[in-house]
Amino acid sequence: MRIREERVEDRDLIRSLHTQAFGTAAEADLVDALRDSGVPCISLVAWENHELRGHILFTPVALSGHADLKLMGLAPMAVMPAYQRRGIGSRLVGAGLERCAARDYDAVVVLGHPDFYPRFGFEPSIHYAITSEYDVPDEAFMIRELRAGVLRDVSGIIRYHPLFAGF
Repeated sequence: MRIREERVEDRDLIRSLHTQAFGTAAEADLVDALRDSGVPCISLVAWENHELRGHILFTPVALSGHADLKLMGLAPMAVMPAYQRRGIGSRLVGAGLERCAARDYDAVVVLGHPDFYPRFGFEPSIHYAITSEYDVPDEAFMIRELRAGVLRDVSGIIRYHPLFAGF
């Protein structure tokens, strides 16, 4: 399997992948809208046997009162239904976190399954007194420091790109 940055020629396949994985076009529409907005994204694809198997997107988020922190939000991630539970999502998350660290981001947040993301070092953000702007369960909103100690003595509300509000 090969993980690489998204290319222009991947876009229709990424759209189809998200629609199949989620059973609706909402996530595909969000990916397209974020990409078209010009917001700096980290968008990775997983290819195997000349087929797109997965996609992950990271976009900047902000922590209220801490404009100096460089933070990313992981969302959405999708794997073709026939290839789920084969480690593709794990490889995408790992590669995405490496890219975020290489681009000097301080931390990454995710709203996701509390049994999946802790294996990558994510922990409930409430441990740092950091919450989401959305009403979500504490155990499902998680954060991972990419620079040790960067979240010490900070607190606040994570705000996503305004396009997320429409989805």
